[in-house]
Amino acid sequence: MKDFRLYDITDFVIDEDFVRWVYERRPEDELTWRNWLARNPDKHLLVAEARTIVQSLYIAPPAIDSGEINAETDRLLQTIHQQPTAEPAAPVVPIRRTRWRAAAAILLMLMGGACWYMISHTTDRENYTWESMTATRSLIEHVNTSDKPITIALADGSALSLSPGSRIGYGNHFDTGSFRDVYLSGEAFFEVARNPDRPFRVFANELVTKVLGTSFTVRSFDSDTTIQVIVRTGKVTVYSQAVTTTRRSATDHKPGEVILTPNQQLVYEKLGHKFQKVLLDEPLLVVPRMKEQKMEYEDASLIMVFSELSRAYGINIVYDNELLEKCTVTADLKNENFYHKLDLICSAIGAAYEVIDGQVVIQSNGCQ
Repeated sequence: MKDFRLYDITDFVIDEDFVRWVYERRPEDELTWRNWLARNPDKHLLVAEARTIVQSLYIAPPAIDSGEINAETDRLLQTIHQQPTAEPAAPVVPIRRTRWRAAAAILLMLMGGACWYMISHTTDRENYTWESMTATRSLIEHVNTSDKPITIALADGSALSLSPGSRIGYGNHFDTGSFRDVYLSGEAFFEVARNPDRPFRVFANELVTKVLGTSFTVRSFDSDTTIQVIVRTGKVTVYSQAVTTTRRSATDHKPGEVILTPNQQLVYEKLGHKFQKVLLDEPLLVVPRMKEQKMEYEDASLIMVFSELSRAYGINIVYDNELLEKCTVTADLKNENFYHKLDLICSAIGAAYEVIDGQVVIQSNGCQ
């Protein structure tokens, strides 16, 4: 039986159960890890960092013919066989841990090399420009040549605001297919009508953004070095076009997907093929403004305050329940921005916070 409490970040990154949870997001794994983190709140920071590393290592495998695979395998084996044999180490117990770490380091280097190999080949094969995405499709197109955003209503009840210098396209039977697919070059803000049976997908250069019903922005100009997806309300899934060749349902999650919630932003670097999930510089309320006016506390439970703040902005706040269960706070949080609210709370209890993987992690030694 594995004892994850003894794991360091390297152990998590190479553990097959942990990697499966990050990539496949099976319901049973989600439940298992959610319960484990609830019992071990001090591990939230470590797990978040390990998740980020695992997600950054995944690249959707391109179509490489068997000849290339065999040649690369032979080259790696030949390199390994040419290495000099190391002197055997003395059989001391602590060395086992050292060897384990060395093996982990070697594995990470090999994974990094594999990622580079696949990226270099993918870059040569895949070209997700507007022309390549739309050349064989019969689309209804809108181009914004003005200097102001234009509003476009879609047949399914969704609407979008198309930014200047941008274009959007969608099929003639947009409202009748299994997916509601649109193709974007530039920037647009989407307000999607909810339909769990027919996901809404935005294809923008290398990325696909999939939602059931929410509001979000996609920015993907051909001249930009990054693609950005910003969530206003609801939840969206972002993944590479390279994984759209497999059949996907409305609810399944595939390796390499990034899930975004309100006030989170994904930045994808085109050159490095890297995802980064961050919080917005100025998170917005996802509840009516009147509820914020009630955020005035006197000797209130800190856990309750964090819970209300999390719901108000749709942002996950991670903390140690046991350490903070006796903490109280007195503060007027009305009309303050999200980060100033956090500053006021942390200052009151002598704590600090850090934003990791699009969530807030509270660092505290507890209250006396």
